[in-house]
Amino acid sequence: MNKMIATIARTTEILNKYHLYPNKGYGQNFIIEPKIVEKIANNSHIDKATAVIEIGPGIGALTEQLAIVAGHVLAFEIDKKLIDVLAETLSEYPNVSIENQDFLTCDLIKYYSELKAQYTSVVITANLPYYITTPIIFKIIESEIKVDYLTFMVQKEIADRFSAKPNTKEYNALSVIIQYLYDIEQLMKISASIFIPRPAVDSIVIQLRPHQVKKLKDNQQFYRFVKACFTQRRKTIYNNLKADWCDTIKVTDSLLKVGIDPSRRAESLSLAEFIDLYEVAYES
Repeated sequence: MNKMIATIARTTEILNKYHLYPNKGYGQNFIIEPKIVEKIANNSHIDKATAVIEIGPGIGALTEQLAIVAGHVLAFEIDKKLIDVLAETLSEYPNVSIENQDFLTCDLIKYYSELKAQYTSVVITANLPYYITTPIIFKIIESEIKVDYLTFMVQKEIADRFSAKPNTKEYNALSVIIQYLYDIEQLMKISASIFIPRPAVDSIVIQLRPHQVKKLKDNQQFYRFVKACFTQRRKTIYNNLKADWCDTIKVTDSLLKVGIDPSRRAESLSLAEFIDLYEVAYES
């Protein structure tokens, strides 16, 4: 058996053998601390009845540990140069399949359905590139696939947005939608020093578990509504909704019915207020 991928010696060996340089355009930072990837895999609620969807396996450091504990790992890698690398580094794990495509354009519902037909549970686990974290999260959310857990390593700024409270600079549409859908737990803080190359900031491993509560009738419409409220952050909730709805009477009536001052900004509204306003505007 080869040495674990997530060591500086093995990572350097792989990079040198394939003449690889981390691609900044893809946000590549390779993990060189084996205890971290072991801990992530072992805290992702995975067993042999579980299929894992991984986004951006890189050279396979986390993938290797996921494969040890999971029934199957389906990994999406956009970088064509890494496909032959992964074929070698993960050759000992027949329960891993690699898709050389952009996760943002894949038919996620199809892949999820195929995995769910074979495994008791499906989870998503990934070390997400900072520059594309939010689009990836929204793709998963808007697909409405019913994964049991989502475990992500993200830069601290993104983790702060997930659990941000109203009237803070981190609070935005992503905060509202994540908190509407999930219980949020920060599993561990990750130093920038465990990556090659070293990123500018530290990261956090965050885990999302779907709420077991009643949802609104149309989640997709709710997501669009929340995004519209934050279209221009410094504008009032009234002005953002007026621009989106093109109906000043509907905006005024909806705000008055739920007791929200039209001069407030979206960043000051709680999740409960967003839900109340949405229900009056769309479901009453």
